[in-house]
Amino acid sequence: MNLEELKPKVTNILAQEQLSVEHRLEEICNVLRDNISYYNWVGFYFKNGDKNELKLSSYAGEPTDHTIIPFGKGICGQVAESNNNFVVPDVKAQDNYIACSITVKAEIVVPLFVNGENIGQIDIDSNTIDPFTDKDERFLEFVNAEVAKVLEK
Repeated sequence: MNLEELKPKVTNILAQEQLSVEHRLEEICNVLRDNISYYNWVGFYFKNGDKNELKLSSYAGEPTDHTIIPFGKGICGQVAESNNNFVVPDVKAQDNYIACSITVKAEIVVPLFVNGENIGQIDIDSNTIDPFTDKDERFLEFVNAEVAKVLEK
């Protein structure tokens, strides 16, 4: 299934208001991981209250010890400060990388904005070197924009 075909699935999941936001986000993580061969771990991190750290919310994939990430640490922590997408084609080439698993070869993190504020992000780990393209970035920006609509309510 290609990225464009997944867009209606994302919007349908988010429209299920009888489910908690966390459950809907978990469903999105599962759909992305199950339908995109190189998305091996998918998760949402959100700012942890007024602390300068991120807290793992919903995810699909192997459990991680990295449930709290300080701003500035790792790829996720850098995105929390920069407000920009961060694509890492080869994690071994990154100095400020927090390894979640020895199988991870690449990572993409896209910030999630609500009312112009960076409140979190979607994080994708891949066991394939350099799998992410501009299409992945645009797709994940779409996912976050749709999630933001739910969080603004």
